[in-house]
Amino acid sequence: MSRLLLLLAVLLGLVAPAHAERLVSLVSNDTVEITSSFDGERMNFFGTIIPDAGSDQKFVTGPFHVVVVVLGPTQNRVAWQKTNVLGVWLNTEQVEFLNFPSYFHVLSSARLTDITDVTTLTTNLILPESHTLATSSDDWWKGAVFGRELVRLMTEQGLFGVQENGVNFPAENFYSARLTLPSNAPPGPYIALTYVFKNGEIIARKSEGFAVRKIGFERFLALSAVQQPLLYGVICVILALFTGWMGGVLFRR
Repeated sequence: MSRLLLLLAVLLGLVAPAHAERLVSLVSNDTVEITSSFDGERMNFFGTIIPDAGSDQKFVTGPFHVVVVVLGPTQNRVAWQKTNVLGVWLNTEQVEFLNFPSYFHVLSSARLTDITDVTTLTTNLILPESHTLATSSDDWWKGAVFGRELVRLMTEQGLFGVQENGVNFPAENFYSARLTLPSNAPPGPYIALTYVFKNGEIIARKSEGFAVRKIGFERFLALSAVQQPLLYGVICVILALFTGWMGGVLFRR
């Protein structure tokens, strides 16, 4: 019986289509530094599709589609619903979303639903709504409603987005994409996931990491707020007193 199963697996391996393409990709920056004058950073993603190592092919043939997904630091995020109770707005209901990205942006060479089916997009976490499926709530309808609103709010803040014409093909097997990180991009580790599609299937994928970090006085304040809250509080009080005193001096003049 075991020999029969082994033979069947070998035959299936011979019949199954083998992808002979490989993706070579790069990201322009491996570190984005946030200072007091930071107003955004332009990122460039580019790469080429070549024959896989050991393949007999000398070149690859398309047409290809490319999707680049940029993910920021993930964390458990709580979405609240405010209700007017006797004239006072209170948080009455909540849903916690697990491992939710603080930044999410998709760049693609065509409409996502024209590239592949919704199941593939959801399974590979390419759609923004796919990140709202993991919740702490047993009520799936409540999670879907809260998730849709959370994605809407993150989109309004410029932290979520989809550009379905964000990837260009200067040549049949060479692509380039450009993304501007907003000024409110959260610091931390980021990852750019690149998918190559052909006939609706993923034939190659690659990931590159980069970091967004604060430097200088902004980094000092951010670390102090977490590691030394007492020192952070004292500094805030001193800054407030100094600002008030300086304002008084200027207005007296």
